[in-house]
Amino acid sequence: MLDHVFTDAISALRDAFGNAFLERQAFEEHFNSDILLGDLVWETTYGLPGEGLPPRVVAHITLNWPSRSQATYRTWYIDEVVDKLPEIEMEVVFRVQRLAQQPNPSLVDNIAVANSPEIGGASMERDNITIEICHSSDGTDVVDYALEIVYEGAYELAEATLQDGTSSLLDDHFGALGGWVAATLVKLGDLNVQYVPADDEN
Repeated sequence: MLDHVFTDAISALRDAFGNAFLERQAFEEHFNSDILLGDLVWETTYGLPGEGLPPRVVAHITLNWPSRSQATYRTWYIDEVVDKLPEIEMEVVFRVQRLAQQPNPSLVDNIAVANSPEIGGASMERDNITIEICHSSDGTDVVDYALEIVYEGAYELAEATLQDGTSSLLDDHFGALGGWVAATLVKLGDLNVQYVPADDEN
């Protein structure tokens, strides 16, 4: 296994979602390297268990390890001194899909809070709410809708995390993120809306 603080963060987040009893959508998980910029990007999707395919509600999570953080991490690794700690850029997109009717964004006013809970001293900010119209491609003229809530932010790594791979800080901080994602998915799943059948229900 690659010994790197970014993969430690990925493992901590996976553990957090597992502890929150969320279900990983295995075919929607990707680990990419940007050969032009040098960034590393991990994308994953989790939902509530027993939702069918596709699930009614999911959370798409993206962690980005930018090249500047890698340069900072390398400098710390060699010199053990840095002016600015490396950070992981984060995005969480909550998605309610398979909706039978076009939703009003105000439907999620009480759920789409302006900021996430603090994750290591900082919180993610809500960016926007998007309504999507999906037209069937099988000639049946079936239309369904989706609603997305986007949060963005950055997680600054503590020096203790860089120094010691056994530090529990990552587990503590991403545990809070996992709990918030799980609670938000439950609230979205409880919305009083109608859904079209899942693919495996047809």
